[in-house]
Amino acid sequence: MQHVVVKKSVIKGIVLDLGKVVVDFDHMISARKISRHSHLSADEIYRLFFDSPATGLFEEGKMSPREFFSGVKETLRLSIGYDEFVPIWNEIFFLSDKNKEVYRLAHSLKERYVMAMLTNVNVLHLDYIRKNFSVFDAFHHSIASCEVGARKPSAFIYQKTLDSLGMPAECVFYTDDRPEFIESARALGLNSFVFKDTQQLRADLLSKGVTVA
Repeated sequence: MQHVVVKKSVIKGIVLDLGKVVVDFDHMISARKISRHSHLSADEIYRLFFDSPATGLFEEGKMSPREFFSGVKETLRLSIGYDEFVPIWNEIFFLSDKNKEVYRLAHSLKERYVMAMLTNVNVLHLDYIRKNFSVFDAFHHSIASCEVGARKPSAFIYQKTLDSLGMPAECVFYTDDRPEFIESARALGLNSFVFKDTQQLRADLLSKGVTVA
């Protein structure tokens, strides 16, 4: 009788992306509200504004919230002030059933693995999420671009994550909804998978020998 040898998992740490995995968001919510105070349409604002060089600098913590707003106000010719802008900018996040399932899974994994959240995020969004969503307690560590000065897919932020976990890349499982970030992480040796849904996440974890409740 042939015996099947089950390879023991080397995974000791698990890293999850924040946006579209643990918390959902829709930038068009903000774009539509901002368009009421600009000469541009919501679609034009979305194209000009989100994922722009200025937004990148803001996410890397290289621009203060008020500096960011000044640039936005000038670019979009906004008729509102900073205090009115901040809630419009922030109120784009929500929890879907998918997010709640991921959170419950992360919480259960925390008992056996070192858990980390890795996210590209600006300080306004990060503070807003921390105050309004109880998701960080499922993680031992959170690594935010605005706090470390670099964004995914930079190798620097992945190395900072490994430093936080205190383990080599081959011992880490990582999932993110953006394929380009997964490719960069794989190049550094992390066991990386594109996030699709909770069912796929469970399957990917199991494929690396992770014990999933």
